[in-house]
Amino acid sequence: HLLLSVDMKAVQRERLDDLIGDVRLALRGQSIGYTGLGKIPGGVSVTLRDAAQLEAAKSALEDLAQPVEALVFGGFSNDVDLEVAQIGEASFELKITEQAILARNTRTLQQSIEIIRRRIDELGTTEPTIQRQGDTRILVQVPGLDDPQRLKALLGQTAKMNFHMVDQNANAFEVVNGKRAPAGARLVYADTVPPTPYLIRRRAMVSGERLVDASIGFDQQTNAPEVNFRFDTAGGKKFGEVTKDNIGRPFAIVLDDKIISAPVIQSAILGGAGRITGSFTVQEANDLAILLRAGALPAPMTILEERTVGPGLGADSVAAGRIALIVGFAAVIG
Repeated sequence: HLLLSVDMKAVQRERLDDLIGDVRLALRGQSIGYTGLGKIPGGVSVTLRDAAQLEAAKSALEDLAQPVEALVFGGFSNDVDLEVAQIGEASFELKITEQAILARNTRTLQQSIEIIRRRIDELGTTEPTIQRQGDTRILVQVPGLDDPQRLKALLGQTAKMNFHMVDQNANAFEVVNGKRAPAGARLVYADTVPPTPYLIRRRAMVSGERLVDASIGFDQQTNAPEVNFRFDTAGGKKFGEVTKDNIGRPFAIVLDDKIISAPVIQSAILGGAGRITGSFTVQEANDLAILLRAGALPAPMTILEERTVGPGLGADSVAAGRIALIVGFAAVIG
């Protein structure tokens, strides 16, 4: 029995990060100069360099607003997900509407329930109970599971996997020690002991959302466990193009903001398939394949409550029932 809490604040932070990128692209697409693009409570703000471009900027920013899908009621509403307001002579604030937050949270909860169900089904258990509890919580009950710790590990990982090129324009260790990272790059650590720093490009070369299958395999030379994966058509084409153009350069496989492998591209990887190698045990490789097949959770989750009912409780109930039966029978005879 697990009671899980979905981190809706992380969902909103991700939405604001996406909005900053959308604003940047919208203004650059219209050749509009800007400064001070950043987050504010509930939205983002931006200031124009030239107030003469005010109307063009307002039009470009208002075009970012989209109808809110009214998931609570079904269908679509007339509400939009962004409110664009002019602040001062040459600044704008874009705030996410309450209707958009509600719809996004509802969609996140529904997606989380579906992905949890897929992950549990992969374990081969029967008749799990997965229910929504309020606005941010999910109740999970899995009868007959022999390894609760494994279930917690599977449900505790968001399992967002992306493929990024490693940035070789600076030394990662120098960035750790305070040097500024190149534009468009960020620092990520490998899942090693001790953790090894890498600089990777912020934009993913291929998103993990393009994965359509993953399975455990074994290296033909060492017989070490590995994870084989396959992209959809669009993902496989993109992966092939990027690897063809970057032979001899390393790329990073990033899972939940940790690098699990950073191989050097030896040749173009065509056909939309690849493999992840590392110091996996058989169960670790199998569990990673399960996570990738089931898909990434849209938001992190934490365990609020955990209970395990063992077979001893059933035995106690049977013994108590037997004693009650004997006492009752004796009372009737007496």
